[in-house]
Amino acid sequence: MPEANYHTNLHISPAGKIPAWNQNGIIRSFVASKKKYLFVKRCFDILFALLIIVLVMSWLLPAIALLIRLSSKGPIFFRQKRVGAKGLSFMCIKFRTMVLNAEADEIQANENDPRVTRIGRFLRKTNIDELPQFFNVLVGDMSVVGPRPHMLADCIRFSFVISSYQFRNLVRPGITGLAQVNGYHGPTTDYESIVIRYFWDAQYVRKAGLWLDMRIIAITISQGIRNLFVMGVRSLKKKKKP
Repeated sequence: MPEANYHTNLHISPAGKIPAWNQNGIIRSFVASKKKYLFVKRCFDILFALLIIVLVMSWLLPAIALLIRLSSKGPIFFRQKRVGAKGLSFMCIKFRTMVLNAEADEIQANENDPRVTRIGRFLRKTNIDELPQFFNVLVGDMSVVGPRPHMLADCIRFSFVISSYQFRNLVRPGITGLAQVNGYHGPTTDYESIVIRYFWDAQYVRKAGLWLDMRIIAITISQGIRNLFVMGVRSLKKKKKP
């Protein structure tokens, strides 16, 4: 495979070696070229996060908290160290969707994971489990749109597969992103899923702009509404079966 530059980032790393990355130089260049956009994006993030917290989380959070409490023992929220902008770690907040287990920080949940509770499956299918991350957006750890933040263990693992993997960390990680609206979400189970998802993340960093952000948000909302509708229809069909 021919060596690619950091814009496409598809050069495979030698096994057993995490590649060096000219982080400071690339960050300075990126910020200089996107200075106005990054300022407006941050202002939008704060406003959008406040609207979601006040208009949605204020009444939905107590209801979800009660359902989680009734489904299994443990806290309402799941906090996990994730890798953010510039490679710095932060505590990412989600609604807890699994029973308490020692592997939560090392192994991603899969489609039929027995650790996931019944209410947890609903929260994951509808992405409602991600709503607490608007608090991360408000404090500046995340953005509404950007590459999804990974666990530290996954970042190390993916760096062995793709060189300069940290290129995706030029921007704040997002609640939703270009990879997600193109159908790449959930666990990365093989080489292909890592590379394709990274391709979309790299494309987002290269093309980041307000118009692209608005498109991704609109698609995310429409996909969420569709998922809720589909789940509702399936639930009604199950109830009608003798």
